[in-house]
Amino acid sequence: MLEVVVMTENGKRHVRVSAEELAGLARRIGERGDRFLVVQRIPDLPDVFAQVWHETGGDYTLEHRDGAADRHFQARGDGPETVIAALTRWARQETGWDGGLTWTALDMGPAREVPPLELDEAERHELERRVREVLAGGYASRAGLAEVAEHYLVTEDRRPVSREQAQALADRLWLERVAEQGTWRGETDPERLTRAFTALWDAGITARENFACCRNCGDTEIGGAGEPDARGFVYFHTQCTDSAAAGHGLTLLYGGFDGSPETTVAVGHEVVAALEAVGLPAVWNQDPGRAITVTPLDWRRRLVG
Repeated sequence: MLEVVVMTENGKRHVRVSAEELAGLARRIGERGDRFLVVQRIPDLPDVFAQVWHETGGDYTLEHRDGAADRHFQARGDGPETVIAALTRWARQETGWDGGLTWTALDMGPAREVPPLELDEAERHELERRVREVLAGGYASRAGLAEVAEHYLVTEDRRPVSREQAQALADRLWLERVAEQGTWRGETDPERLTRAFTALWDAGITARENFACCRNCGDTEIGGAGEPDARGFVYFHTQCTDSAAAGHGLTLLYGGFDGSPETTVAVGHEVVAALEAVGLPAVWNQDPGRAITVTPLDWRRRLVG
């Protein structure tokens, strides 16, 4: 799998695609509503991406940005195969990936200067604390993190953080976290959890991570979040994620779609077995009215973006 996320014009995200899947997405574009791809690395890095635009009957326009607006380049190709080869080499970070195409630097205009935040020390500390908390959860994108930063201190009569300031703050803290996770080695507990949830999904259990904002919303929405023939569900919501990232273990909510205690208990046993199969400890007293807790848990989830 390629360590990239591919975003299409219709808003879909394709995470860690194969080279063949990337090629298929590039060959597909051309019709209205599906004319471009944007490819970002995992983890996403500010001002680093590649993108391709194609409208049926025309050439392919390939662009990439290499760390700043003044390093934004464009090339054209008369068919998809040259573009696919370049995108694949870019995704693999191969030396000389951009060879074989004629690149032109694009003038994107001067970079807009972002004014410093006008916050007192307490507000600045509280804002950064919340942004770091969301970062530690590991599910936010750079755009989502900037949205948190922009809106966290908003009151009825005050918006102290502009969109540009929020993005600058989010990107600074994002890069700090990227550097930190660069020191991690091996599979982390959240990656083990994802393996367990994938196995449960494959076994007919709707398994969703960081799903919904709270239990009320999660219980309401989980029925439509999986396959129509799913037997049951397990999920944790964003407040559970915050708790896990703070070192308090992870609460898993589960049940059967037929509403019976017997099915709920059966699903609970499947969840516990899937967790234990990947080496995660589960605490549960087999009561269908009690949540499953994964503890102790070292929550180090690598960012995607």
